[in-house]
Amino acid sequence: MTLAGFDNMTAWVTGASSGIGAALAHGLGERGAKLILSGRRDDALQRVADSHDGATLVLPFEATDYDALPRIVTTAEAWQGKIDLLIHCAGIGQQSLAIDTSLDVYRRLMEVDFFAPLALTQLALPAMVSRRAGAIAVISSVAGKVGAPNMAGYCAAKHAVVGYFDALRAEVECAYGIKVHVALPGSVKTNIGIHALRGDGAPVGEGGASSEHGMAADRAATLILEGIAAGAREIPVAEGLELTALQKRASHPDELFDFTAQEGARLAAARAARRRSCPNTDVSKDSE
Repeated sequence: MTLAGFDNMTAWVTGASSGIGAALAHGLGERGAKLILSGRRDDALQRVADSHDGATLVLPFEATDYDALPRIVTTAEAWQGKIDLLIHCAGIGQQSLAIDTSLDVYRRLMEVDFFAPLALTQLALPAMVSRRAGAIAVISSVAGKVGAPNMAGYCAAKHAVVGYFDALRAEVECAYGIKVHVALPGSVKTNIGIHALRGDGAPVGEGGASSEHGMAADRAATLILEGIAAGAREIPVAEGLELTALQKRASHPDELFDFTAQEGARLAAARAARRRSCPNTDVSKDSE
């Protein structure tokens, strides 16, 4: 597949209302793809659609509404008769130490970041297998390879994403000609930090860590689309310290573990200091 090969392809992007998903939709549209745009917010999806001159289907749904998914997939496949490329972008982040994180938060992260793309893939896969063609891409994260402190649940979900889609690739690539791509973004300028979950499940909001100094979303989308076009199975979308972390995980894992342990110790010390100064503080609502 070349970049020109996106022309007239039917590409379905989830999480397309903002961030990397919206940037991918714009990039695919510029390359001639017919777009199916999904997410929770119909108005935001419509704004993305309005910026695209080509054929577009706005198909909003809640990623974890598993009962609705069969109908949604049927609608998507019927629009142009096939799905050439399915890209999973919907997701939610987390900013809390494991000791302060409730089980419900872990479950929410696994549902949105892992089970939702898995469920949609399982439903879209049979038609691709029947056609012996198609491609599936998922936005995991550097956190899908690196266990970073203050986001244990997010790391767990993104590691699970890598494991499932790597295994799926092993099953369908040679057997059915279906391509599976796993993207590993680092910090990207999106609202994921604002919407991330605290340990008690509340959103972090404006006061939490943000991705304002990360890579531009359109740059990340370009790298992902270039990787898909080149047939890359794994697509790093990171720079600086985050790219170094990916490289260290593969080549010198103990050096990475030492570094993350030091950062974990810093966060633990900050937590202890907060508890000493404000004994009644709900530390699950703190973030670094």
